[in-house]
Amino acid sequence: MTDGDQQAYDGCYCPNFHSSIELIGRRWTGAILLAMLAGLHQYTDLRDAIPGLSDRLLTERLKELEAAGVVSRCAETRVISYGLTDKGKALGPILDGLSEWSSEWAKA
Repeated sequence: MTDGDQQAYDGCYCPNFHSSIELIGRRWTGAILLAMLAGLHQYTDLRDAIPGLSDRLLTERLKELEAAGVVSRCAETRVISYGLTDKGKALGPILDGLSEWSSEWAKA
């Protein structure tokens, strides 16, 4: 760790970092984002791709992600779909890195 890296961690509280971790660390949010990064965009496809995720929680998380500007909602037809915004797509490498880390270190 460099001196600059150490300074960033020494008793520093970053509200932006905390807010970001709270957003993507909420229950099911990571799974929803990974499914969307894999190309799933319709509500029913997202629900079906994540075992154990209820309709209520999926709706709640999608609303939170939409409010944060990570997801956009499209309801032009009777089929509701969601898309990742540029802000949401930028989470791809971060989630990939977390996925790699969890494969190595967070075995269930």
